[in-house]
Amino acid sequence: MTTVHAIDPAHLDAVRAAGDDGHGNALRPFPASGDGEPLRCCLRYARAGEAIGLISYAPLPGPSVWREVGPVYVHAETCAGWRSDGLPDELRRGPRVLRTYRPDGTMNYAHNTLADDDQDLEPLLDKLLALPDVGAVHVRTVLPQCFLYAVTA
Repeated sequence: MTTVHAIDPAHLDAVRAAGDDGHGNALRPFPASGDGEPLRCCLRYARAGEAIGLISYAPLPGPSVWREVGPVYVHAETCAGWRSDGLPDELRRGPRVLRTYRPDGTMNYAHNTLADDDQDLEPLLDKLLALPDVGAVHVRTVLPQCFLYAVTA
């Protein structure tokens, strides 16, 4: 059984309340084009016209040499968030980069994986998370390598 982790709703509520992502970028709502903006709050693609924002986010909390800050789309206002078992239907297929991290939070380069176009991620994630030296996998886009969501066993 795997657990899928979207961006923590409490973190997003704080960003929305402050109007700033904590990295010096204002949350500026704009209407989604509907052309595939993946929302990291509820793990689906934005629908045309929905109010969304582009903010910076670091999926690894605290100090770490692997901590990266990158762009993510989120709803501009509080949404239902991610509350489901299994992988998100709209974001469960490749192409994707699967970055593996050891239980101590260090990146495990040996198991980083590229999922092919339209490949179902579930078997790959199950295989990676069954390894004793993989504690978490970050699912990312291929070309910009932006964070989509994390998966743990």
